Amino acid sequence: MDKADGRTIFIGAGANMAHPNYSSPRETMVAALLELGRQVKVLRHSSWYRTAPVPVSDQPWYVNIVAEVATDLSADDLLQTLHAIEDLFGRVRTVPNAPRLIDLDLLDYRGEIAAPAPGRATLPHPRMADRAFVLRPLADLAPDWRHPISGKSIQSLLAVLPPEQEAHRF
Repeated sequence: MDKADGRTIFIGAGANMAHPNYSSPRETMVAALLELGRQVKVLRHSSWYRTAPVPVSDQPWYVNIVAEVATDLSADDLLQTLHAIEDLFGRVRTVPNAPRLIDLDLLDYRGEIAAPAPGRATLPHPRMADRAFVLRPLADLAPDWRHPISGKSIQSLLAVLPPEQEAHRF
């Protein structure tokens, strides 16, 4: 299933800090996916990726996946659900691109487009087209996906990413 069916919702997940209750960022994300599954139907997820921080820095590398979900929640309500799960797992928002225990992003909600507004979902995620840690796992699930605004294919978006945006399956 890909975005073309008009029903697909993709969530990005990442972490690069150890959570006090889990042995690794990957285990934290597994627990977060289980929590997400209590609120929405998690249909499947990509392979796991080890990814370089963006922008390049000396912080630890991330673990990332993309999940495909199904829900009757609106995009705004789903975003609030993701933020509530982040809060449950101890996410503290400090500065942009800071290391984090958990990060859950609404990437694409049924191909909808929504401009930035306070407390509302921006769709598609505004930086997803520039990030290997989103596009590589998304390509696992939806190799024919196209960006809802630009119309560019996922393969063309991947082709222009800078080489320092490393993303390796593990």
